[in-house]
Amino acid sequence: MTRSIARGLCAAAAVALILSCPIRSGDAGNIPLDQRRSSYELMSPPTRAMQDDDTANPGTLWVLDGEALWQRESGAAGQACAGCHGDAAQSMKGVAARYPAFDASSGRPIDLEQRIVDCRVERQRAPAPARESKELLALTAFVARQSRGMAIEDVAGKDERLRSFLESGRAAFEQRQGQLNLSCANCHDDNWGRSLAGNAVPQGHPTGYPIYRLEWQGMGSLQRRLRNCMIGMRAETYAYGSPEYVDLQLYLAWRARGMPVEAPGVRP
Repeated sequence: MTRSIARGLCAAAAVALILSCPIRSGDAGNIPLDQRRSSYELMSPPTRAMQDDDTANPGTLWVLDGEALWQRESGAAGQACAGCHGDAAQSMKGVAARYPAFDASSGRPIDLEQRIVDCRVERQRAPAPARESKELLALTAFVARQSRGMAIEDVAGKDERLRSFLESGRAAFEQRQGQLNLSCANCHDDNWGRSLAGNAVPQGHPTGYPIYRLEWQGMGSLQRRLRNCMIGMRAETYAYGSPEYVDLQLYLAWRARGMPVEAPGVRP
């Protein structure tokens, strides 16, 4: 099948989904907490088995690279991550479960990737790793791995400084956009579990990031996945690290509060 034909089939499936979407009002479409499901539960048994076995999970390769980077002295300061934080199994335990978090220096939330970039620049005095670079994905996967099995914290619900950003993320999630006039909520709240282009529509919980996606044949961040969704809606994307994405990440983390971290996840 050619790529253009595949895109046409996806567009046709999306149009069919639009026609089936109910009119939303307020929080009417929000998934009750006891009905939330990780996209892991919608995957085939072989893909679930791949994620469950560290020796078969391709994301483990990025975790191992991140572990090596954690121990390596870098930058003009000649400092390693381990020099400040010690054993990541202890110092990073639970960290990924509380991001995005409020950053006092910028006065707004930042995601885990940005925190790592800031540490590299400010503490190690090293060049900032690019978003989606192998280095940043490896360090993020390694840090996130230390929180696997821990519950995603309700950071936005507890920190008053994050409330306005949470509402901004909620508005972005519910706003119809792009040529297909779809919102995130139309798919992930209203139509989860249904089939779209041969795959089950997930609820959109960010439990496994960074993930190894079989379609990508590589590792990717949550922002990469958000950009993919916006491209699928034929909407304008934002630059990596943009406030719009971070606010949306904050809202997604709030929706997933209490769900366990799965990183590194595997997805179709």
